[in-house]
Amino acid sequence: QLCHAALALAAAGVLRGRRTAAYPALAPDVRAAGAEFVDAEAVVDGVMVSARAWPDHPAWMREFVRVLRAAG
Repeated sequence: QLCHAALALAAAGVLRGRRTAAYPALAPDVRAAGAEFVDAEAVVDGVMVSARAWPDHPAWMREFVRVLRAAG
């Protein structure tokens, strides 16, 4: 998930107990959803790969492809 998508995942209850990156202004929302906010280009938690915003796309894509390869 990228940027503000963390809000949708928080509303769905998906973030509880996970580590995730998100747009920095969403740190309180991420924590309130029971997740650990990580201010990093890309964060991998199981099969979930997250990033802060569009400038992090290269790092996010690199990790996303790595997770896909490991699963396949």
